[in-house]
Amino acid sequence: MELRHLRYFKVLAETLNFTRAAELLHIAQPPLSRQISQLEEQLGTLLVVRERPLRLTEAGRYFYEQTCTLLQQLQTVSDNTQRIGQGQRQWLGIGFAPSTLYTVLPELIRELRKDSELELGLNEMTTVQQVEALKNGRIDIGFGRIRVDDPAIVQQVLREDPLVAVLPKGHALAGAALTLEQLASEPFILYPANPRPSYADHVLALFAHHGLSLKVSQWANELQTAIGLVAVGLGVTLVPESVQQQHRPDIEYVGLLDRSAVSPIILSRRKGDASPMVERSLALLAQL
Repeated sequence: MELRHLRYFKVLAETLNFTRAAELLHIAQPPLSRQISQLEEQLGTLLVVRERPLRLTEAGRYFYEQTCTLLQQLQTVSDNTQRIGQGQRQWLGIGFAPSTLYTVLPELIRELRKDSELELGLNEMTTVQQVEALKNGRIDIGFGRIRVDDPAIVQQVLREDPLVAVLPKGHALAGAALTLEQLASEPFILYPANPRPSYADHVLALFAHHGLSLKVSQWANELQTAIGLVAVGLGVTLVPESVQQQHRPDIEYVGLLDRSAVSPIILSRRKGDASPMVERSLALLAQL
């Protein structure tokens, strides 16, 4: 399927007339008919009922709506790319681990979006994925929780987020602050399972530092999944304190006695990158 197929079909769907559509597209009618037939063959379904008057099939009506959306998105991407290339707009790519959305990142995004000449690209990704995206230029800054040792990447700890335990509602340990020893005795839900290294390794290292090992009862790929599994009673888990903003009636957050149980929020960027938008972001973060 090629872009011209989408454009040809859009015009035909709006005119419901091969002759008129061909005139608007500045092509002859037979080639237009062949292009629509090719599109239908590729999709494996009829889009147009070729009778008088011409009408769209149910699949054709759906495809028309999606085609309009895709072409509009493509036009927006094309226009913004042109403006950025001509220096009329700026672009900033941001990668982020989901748990960082509970801290300073939302404020930064709100401040940056006040600039009508700035195009923001937001990408959910792990710290490991952020490093690769920084190197190949897909993003300009990243927000994660894992320290990396890479000469091409500069990292800055924005804050140390205390860890809190997540327990099922009414759990026997709910209430007073807990020790790591108490949590180590419980079935534990650990996340993410992949890719590694990750926040999971940070948690494992925290317990190992105290001579403790976890009884992992379940692995999850996302923080939200881990919390959901806690809610149904499969175990307990640890999350950054800022996640407590997410209120649920079926779980309880409990603080830890161990003050060293923290998870850093780390800004990553390319070494030597002094671009105006990166510098502006760093300045905003310092204010926030």
